[in-house]
Amino acid sequence: MSLNAPRPVTQAVTIAGPAGVLEAIVDTPPDSAATQIAVICHPHPLYGGTMTNKVVHMLAKACNDLGVPAVRFNYRGVGASAGAYAEGDGETDDAIAVLDWARERWPGAGLWLGGFSFGGAVAIRAAVRRDVRRLITVAPAIRRVAVDAANLPTCPWLIVQGDDDELVDVADIQRWVATLPVPPELVMLQGVQHFFHGRMNDLRQVVLDWVRRTP
Repeated sequence: MSLNAPRPVTQAVTIAGPAGVLEAIVDTPPDSAATQIAVICHPHPLYGGTMTNKVVHMLAKACNDLGVPAVRFNYRGVGASAGAYAEGDGETDDAIAVLDWARERWPGAGLWLGGFSFGGAVAIRAAVRRDVRRLITVAPAIRRVAVDAANLPTCPWLIVQGDDDELVDVADIQRWVATLPVPPELVMLQGVQHFFHGRMNDLRQVVLDWVRRTP
């Protein structure tokens, strides 16, 4: 699908989570075959992160451009979602619950998982607990939420990172990726800060290009 594709149909839904109901939005592109479904995780809930974050929304749009419905959700304690912040562990469980819901709603569809910042680390943790076919993480905050380097996803995996990120240590991300036995593809965007201000379309294009050339 092109960048000028028709607008997706957006539906508000509720999902049963381990701490209570989770608030979510499903963005479905017109005429989608729904053979793949994407779940997108948002940034840190204690610092204003929600499912309407611009980077999260852009990841959903990129998936929609590819004909893939995207599910954005609020972690426990965010918006209308029940519960309270749980140090990343509960939020990982929330992501698992949304993946399971998506698998039940679209039987047989492949699962994609994405996330930004805190949500990027949550997505990495969740991807090892379910059969995820693609993982897309943007500026993953791997020091904010502990990620076990000995237990990492084996699916195709993209990291998009700005080289001027003021919150996630760029050199640390590069060193960490270099130590992994099967490293993800790391794309560095020059002059980009943590929230990708003014560079959303660049982020979108990186995701589109990677998916289209990755089996």
